[in-house]
Amino acid sequence: MTPNAKGALLALVAFGIFATHDIVIKVLGGTYSPIQIVFFSVVLSFPLATLWLLRDQTSGTLIPRHPYWMVARTVAAVITGFSAFYAFSVLPLAQVYAIIFASPLLITVLAIPILGEEVRLRRWLAVLVGLCGVLVVLRPGQTELGLGHLAALACAVGGAFASVIVRKIGREERTVVIMLYPMMANFLVMGALLPTVYVPMPIEDLGLIAIVAVFAWIAGRFLIGAYNTGEAVIVAPMQYSQILWATVYGALFFDEWPDFGTLVGSAIIIASGMYIVLRESRSTTSGTPVLNTRSRPETGTSPRIGSFIKPFQPKK
Repeated sequence: MTPNAKGALLALVAFGIFATHDIVIKVLGGTYSPIQIVFFSVVLSFPLATLWLLRDQTSGTLIPRHPYWMVARTVAAVITGFSAFYAFSVLPLAQVYAIIFASPLLITVLAIPILGEEVRLRRWLAVLVGLCGVLVVLRPGQTELGLGHLAALACAVGGAFASVIVRKIGREERTVVIMLYPMMANFLVMGALLPTVYVPMPIEDLGLIAIVAVFAWIAGRFLIGAYNTGEAVIVAPMQYSQILWATVYGALFFDEWPDFGTLVGSAIIIASGMYIVLRESRSTTSGTPVLNTRSRPETGTSPRIGSFIKPFQPKK
């Protein structure tokens, strides 16, 4: 098996596990507030995250070198995590994924002011087409838009913003700093809000939250292996396989069937996202913000995947 084929296979497994992880969140969301789910997910993620943090052998303190950017990223991560968990709780899975898939389009836009990247006309057109796909999914004026749709959009925007910031400061900040601050912020913010929404949890539901933490850790390991094995241009599009998982899982467990608008909009968003990835793969400059992001939207409840990915070195 070639490295790229192996990388693609590892990525497919990773995103399949992530999709299963999201189903558990949806099940829990029928009973508990996203605040409570995020809080306990973070608490149960700490032991696993510690194993990752032990790999950071760089010297230094926990004080960030770029405090303002770190604050901005941490706020974005908290908003993204809450928004993602809420959206999965109240919207059909396929619809949430379709909206979140707009994140690479937003990364392309945000890379201009934050990273100083140059985006040429063809990529701009791809972004506009992809955003039209989002409108097809949402169909404002034809469907009733609720907080779930707003949360999914907030997840896409916040995830893109957090990812671009990591791209900007990731080489200078320690991995432990990049990972720890969003987790601690989620712990403190959600913990402070928890008394307002807390519902007693039986042991089996705590077990489900433990599954969320373990699945995020396992999927992250597979995704790291995928990017360390294959080229980003091959691995990155595998994230769109989640729409297939969402369709199958939604039909099996929640009697959800994506409507025609969601399918068409998803196809438009995926096509534009893949076009941007392909254009970036041919770039001879540094203008590859999407390929260099390498992660699901940041939630603060699992390790930051990009921090552990080594630059791909094709075998000679």
